[in-house]
Amino acid sequence: MADPPGGLDTTTTHQHETFAEGLVLDCGTVLRPLDVAYRTYGRLNDVRSNAILLCHALTGDQYAAETHPVTGKPGWWDTLVGPGKPIDTDRFFVICANVLGGCMGSTGPRSEMTDAEGHPQGRPWGTLFPAVTIRDMVRAQAMLVERLGITKLFAVIGGSMGGMQVLAWAALYPERVFSAIPIATAAWHSAQNIAFNEIGRQAINADPEFHGGEYWRHGTIPARGLAVARMTAHITYLSEEALTRKFGRRLRTGPMLTFDNDLFEVESYLQHQGSTFVQRFDANSYLTITRAMDFFDIAAEHEGALGAAFRASPVRFCVISFTSDWLFPTAMSRELVRALNAAAANVSFVEITSDKGHDAFLLDEPVLFRTVSGFLKGAAERWR
Repeated sequence: MADPPGGLDTTTTHQHETFAEGLVLDCGTVLRPLDVAYRTYGRLNDVRSNAILLCHALTGDQYAAETHPVTGKPGWWDTLVGPGKPIDTDRFFVICANVLGGCMGSTGPRSEMTDAEGHPQGRPWGTLFPAVTIRDMVRAQAMLVERLGITKLFAVIGGSMGGMQVLAWAALYPERVFSAIPIATAAWHSAQNIAFNEIGRQAINADPEFHGGEYWRHGTIPARGLAVARMTAHITYLSEEALTRKFGRRLRTGPMLTFDNDLFEVESYLQHQGSTFVQRFDANSYLTITRAMDFFDIAAEHEGALGAAFRASPVRFCVISFTSDWLFPTAMSRELVRALNAAAANVSFVEITSDKGHDAFLLDEPVLFRTVSGFLKGAAERWR
């Protein structure tokens, strides 16, 4: 089946592994076959002990440390991953997989729909794609890691939704993870975060080009709705200080306000973020992945006891937060750290002073770089 029409790139072939046996999701649906798209950096050593898994955030993908094949931009963690960098690819074999439900090669709403036996149905999944959870995403990653011949990861690292995956890895597969670095994240999605996600989903659904999620039948994409969703989310990634520093109240075209032609610089910035996003992301994937984030709640999975998920865990944790992050504030990281301490887990915690907001984990933050580098060096001294 050809890729559905629309504004997304359909020509790039993504490196992937196919699992004919498929995956049984938390909702009970069987996805068969299952594709997991991924990229690797560095070299796996002879004893297969130097593997690090990176987990990407909501709008990220597997292209963490290289030029993106669709946008032509640097990888989303190019500042942190590479030769001589904190996640040093001269020492480590780094893996990054596109999440289940994504739109960069892993099985998701753009993939061809199949029945429980894996028979193709001749159409994309679209909005019929089953509900997935963060745990489902991690199980798919675990299948990839096993396929690559790795029995235990040296570290799992990620920020935001990637941090949720890190915590799920530690809870589901503690015997397969030596160390974990969850950054700018939490053990559950807050009501405020769910509310922001719902605004984005409603914007997509309200776009007349959405066509009930079957925009692929019409050769369109809900570009306006998806752009508004991206703009709304992007505001939550920044802090007031960062917005003021970058844009203030400056107008692009001078002091006269005409409403038709003059834009505040911050408006132009958000519109650019929205317009570029629709060229690389699928609207149905956005709906799927934001719902997975909303349902994430490790405590609820253990009858309300967060510490029970990590009781006597052998995993070494380094929890990192940022002072200006109001999407995943430090208080949520502290709650996680308290639960880890109560569970007798090995945990360190660093709150980094930054005015860059939630996005600080993706930006040039020297303290973050030193923290990640130092923790990995210390963990390596105790590894095997």
